[in-house]
Amino acid sequence: MLKEGDKAPAFDLESDPPGERGRVSLQDLSNRKLVLYFYPRDNTPGCTRQAQAFTASRKAIEAAGATVIGVSRDTLKSHTSFRQKCGLGITLLSDPDLQVHKAYGAWGIKKMYGRDVEGVLRTTFVIDGGKVARVFPNVKVDGHADAVLRALSPTKNEDTMAAKKSATKAPKKSAATSLGEAAGELVFKAVGKVAAAIAPKKAVKKTAAKVKKVVAGAKKAVKKTAAKVKKTAGAVKKKAGGAKKKKAASKK
Repeated sequence: MLKEGDKAPAFDLESDPPGERGRVSLQDLSNRKLVLYFYPRDNTPGCTRQAQAFTASRKAIEAAGATVIGVSRDTLKSHTSFRQKCGLGITLLSDPDLQVHKAYGAWGIKKMYGRDVEGVLRTTFVIDGGKVARVFPNVKVDGHADAVLRALSPTKNEDTMAAKKSATKAPKKSAATSLGEAAGELVFKAVGKVAAAIAPKKAVKKTAAKVKKVVAGAKKAVKKTAAKVKKTAGAVKKKAGGAKKKKAASKK
């Protein structure tokens, strides 16, 4: 695979949309930076997200002085269908014989489902002045377009980050403020320790009160049941006595 600083291999491939010549070459784009990305296949989930992300970032990429172009071995007919179906706004080149893929090192052995297979290596190159300025190998689709955009405007991004850092920098504290915060921290820790010591005792008291309440309730329920049993036994005894008297009277 090409490295940063290498001369970018020339190419001249059929394009969609067709443009003036129906083809696009590296020479045609010599006056600006080129984001040339190689992807496996049209209309697959990952390739669709990648193309849509580059489409969404196209204006920002162009504002950074670059053009983004995708390359695969799909036919022009497939490219046209892919572009129309997914609403793409970037140029796609067809490299059916893989000459450009191989020249850039975007074709080779890769792992797929645990096996070594030969295929397209998802790779992006930033070309500037006929040389490779940046290489993104083994591209992960999500967030890739943003990474490329950051690479195109490093100075601007550094300035933005510095401004954000400056804006969010905490003001310098006075000695009195620092001392007050330290004292406050010590008090907070001391209160925390006291609370931690008291908390278990409170929990035990609370639990004991609940148990006492449950036991009192249980005793009350037992007394109530005992009273009912006693009352029932008295009624049975009274009934039995009445029956006995009645029987004795009948014998007389």
